[in-house]
Amino acid sequence: MNEPLKTSAMSAKERSNGADEVPSSLYAKRKKLYVRSTTGPFQRLRWFFVFLTQAIFYGFPWLTWNDRQAVLFHLVERKFYLFGWVFWPQDVFYLSLILILSAYALFFFSAVAGRVWCGYTCPQTVYTEIFMWFEEKIEGDHVKRRKLDASPWTVEKIIRRSTKYAIWIIFSLFTGFTLVSYFTPQKELWQSLQTFSFGPWETFWIFFYAGFTFLLAGVLREQVCKYMCPYARFQGVMFDPDTLIITYDAERGEPRGPRKKGVDPRSLGLGDCIDCGICVQVCPTGIDIRNGLQYECIACAACIDACNQVMDKMGYPRGLIRYTTENAMKNHWDRAQTFRRALRPRVLIYGVILIVVASVLFWKIATRPDVRVDVIRDRASLAREVRGGWIENVYTLNIMNMVERPRRFTLSVGGLPNIVMEGPKEFDVPAVSIFPLTVQVRVPAGAVDAGTHKIYFEIKVVDEPENVTRELATFIMPE
Repeated sequence: MNEPLKTSAMSAKERSNGADEVPSSLYAKRKKLYVRSTTGPFQRLRWFFVFLTQAIFYGFPWLTWNDRQAVLFHLVERKFYLFGWVFWPQDVFYLSLILILSAYALFFFSAVAGRVWCGYTCPQTVYTEIFMWFEEKIEGDHVKRRKLDASPWTVEKIIRRSTKYAIWIIFSLFTGFTLVSYFTPQKELWQSLQTFSFGPWETFWIFFYAGFTFLLAGVLREQVCKYMCPYARFQGVMFDPDTLIITYDAERGEPRGPRKKGVDPRSLGLGDCIDCGICVQVCPTGIDIRNGLQYECIACAACIDACNQVMDKMGYPRGLIRYTTENAMKNHWDRAQTFRRALRPRVLIYGVILIVVASVLFWKIATRPDVRVDVIRDRASLAREVRGGWIENVYTLNIMNMVERPRRFTLSVGGLPNIVMEGPKEFDVPAVSIFPLTVQVRVPAGAVDAGTHKIYFEIKVVDEPENVTRELATFIMPE
């Protein structure tokens, strides 16, 4: 645990005598944690999410879809491939909905169960857990690691420490490589790896992400959660007395103290807590949950699993440390009452907003058109008179084929009497591409009044008669 902040104080007499002020430390010196491993249902759940999140992260770049990478945010082509969907920069609306959905999901889960995101799926937690697993396999358990750090440098220590750092570096580089493969096709990256011919931006981001993975998960660890993560600071405004948090039952556990197994603690005037300190030893941020909820707690529930094992050995009921709420603890509610109270108005409002935003997002994606047209007027000449007494406006149409197969289109114009169009009326557009097309639209002079008039371009897919797209434009008739 961190040492308490050092403070200094001087008496009024010292101040009046002009004594020199003693500087105070604004940062508690870090004391390295040697986290003790534990087992139990919550730790199995944590490792399940470790495997799930990393299977998704490392596995998606290897999946193929329509002879391409299934998930690829191709920066060069400015296209985002997500299995059967292809998104363009114009689809920023969907990104906005995803960000809103993510924000309200954080609000919802934090209001219900506190920092479960931090304890189970946060990348900092996940990668720290992986790095600690490597460390334990190479250097031993928490006792052996402490002894190894305190021992002088020997051949064995050099070998163990070098092996650990080598594995951390290899894993970090592979993680950085995987991240970049979401933005540059993975096949191209592997070819570049074989010849060490990465481009400058790929090289930078692989080493940048690998370096920070090593630094944050291997070196800083709990310092990130305690001092760098903003969520730890504003979690208080997201909690209320009915939020499920990890809580020590002081009424049952105090006064704490050691005793022999099989002895009734009440006969000794003690509570159920034997003051073994295992709950502190297994905490990845080094706090003592018996001191109450602290902002450093990431809700990993390691202390629950550890304490339950101690209670089993002592023959006491489980749950001295458990998930519960402040109101449940104060009012001695059972589990059913606690969970019923969790469905309070605040949570229901978050839930409704989540459902609505998610429904809109999936509906918009499911019904998004597979043909788009952007009409751009020629600004060099808004309108001009051409031979035969016609008034001509020039337009550039960017026709976007959003499916992964080439298609043939027809183009026509309407909206004004005797309107005609000069330019290609039938053309092919390659798969997932934009086809620029310049056309001249003409209307007889005097056919309509001077001013602006609405017209429309109609684009049809030749082999899909029902697939018709209309895009409005403005025709200018000069005076």
